[in-house]
Amino acid sequence: MEWNFSTAEELAAALRAGEVTSAELTDEAIARIERDDKAINAICVPDFDRARAAARGADQARARGEDRPLLGIPVTVKESYNIAGLPTTWGIPLHRNYMAAEDAVQVSRLKAAGAVVLGKTNVPLGLQDIQSFNEIYGTTNNPWDHRRTSGGSSGGSAAALASGFGALSIGSDLAGSLRTPAHFCGIYAHKPTLGLAANRGMVPPPGPALPVEYDLAVVGPMARTARDLTLLLDVMAGPDPLTLGVAYHLTLPPARHERLRDFRVLVLDDHPLIPTGSAVRAGVGRVADALVDGGARVERHSPLLPDLTEAAMLYTQLLFSSSVARFPVEAYEQLRTRAAQLSADDQSLDAARLRAMVFSHRDWIEADSRRQLHRHGWRQFFTEFDAVVCPITPTPAYPHDHNPDPRERRIDIDGVEYPYFDQLVWAGLATMPGLPATAVPAGRSPEGLPVGVQLIGPMFEDRTPLRLAELLEQEIGGFQTPK
Repeated sequence: MEWNFSTAEELAAALRAGEVTSAELTDEAIARIERDDKAINAICVPDFDRARAAARGADQARARGEDRPLLGIPVTVKESYNIAGLPTTWGIPLHRNYMAAEDAVQVSRLKAAGAVVLGKTNVPLGLQDIQSFNEIYGTTNNPWDHRRTSGGSSGGSAAALASGFGALSIGSDLAGSLRTPAHFCGIYAHKPTLGLAANRGMVPPPGPALPVEYDLAVVGPMARTARDLTLLLDVMAGPDPLTLGVAYHLTLPPARHERLRDFRVLVLDDHPLIPTGSAVRAGVGRVADALVDGGARVERHSPLLPDLTEAAMLYTQLLFSSSVARFPVEAYEQLRTRAAQLSADDQSLDAARLRAMVFSHRDWIEADSRRQLHRHGWRQFFTEFDAVVCPITPTPAYPHDHNPDPRERRIDIDGVEYPYFDQLVWAGLATMPGLPATAVPAGRSPEGLPVGVQLIGPMFEDRTPLRLAELLEQEIGGFQTPK
């Protein structure tokens, strides 16, 4: 039997039953990577010798009677996580030789749970793109169409999962970096509630691995099924033992409902700032139909929904104000000059990005205050609804575009071009207020490309969108092997 596309849950059961060993699973995964990854380029830093040693150790532990959540299961890790003895570059040529001295907290949790780490997966330069390519490791291709991107910044992890390179992976998400690659590659991913999973050791080189609480960014799980997402989230979730973990212990509330017919869901497929392409709109429609058929209460409008335009503007301001914090003074002054030349009437997202790059601290405090109002609005919203279904990006995966100036890139939405970064508005809907969001497959486009949607849930109620994802998987299907 070939195990490479089995779920982590299935592998765990087979290992417990003695039907296969971790050494066998690991050898099979490595053989597949060596055979297929030349065309995909998902695994940028293989660690096969240590993986085989870890697999042997897992088999010995099981023989002693041990049983941990991921014992013996092959996994991959996004390149941006520190793993002792391996390079952490974030795709930055200056740091191509930087070696991590210790494991990131999430890598430690994977290993403590018994996972076998096959290696690290590719990322874009500085994690700052919706594609995954860099000068050090090259370009990661979409397993469904090698001419197209796998997404970013966790594009290597998504491509690895879609290709059968390990059962699970861990990534991160600031601007859809878990959800967009999942959508493009036809897999599952979960952006946890802000602060739910510790991120120490997911830091740009050569920075120290400090327990910093990021403003928008999270770390999270990627898998080929919704149940596997929950399995991995349970390993990842919890405060950093150096800070909040000193005093607090995590207990996530259960999902609000167990049956599809008990869910109350708002379905969105229109955004005031960017159109939704026909393929993605169809994917949202398939999920909406499945919800209705399953007896869920489905609405298309609600006065409780926070304003989408203001939400997108706030997200843009918070995201891009932080992106230039370490720019050289000369570059920052050039941005100030360009921003001063903007017309007061220019309320485009492009203008919002430029103005945000030169925010004062006072400006940022004002934006953060408005974010708190949105969070309050979402709390009120989730007294009447359990989840929101909406796009992740307006289109399926698009052809590789390596124009060094992203401002000159465009995305094609049903034949009309739009600024490249405008597609982030849907990702920001959950990111700005810090809500959990689960990316789920929702069929394929007419060209045969995967299409995904996201399920946004209440803050710290991550099990609610995850359970909804599991129920939808039963109704409309889930991961399919790329043809």
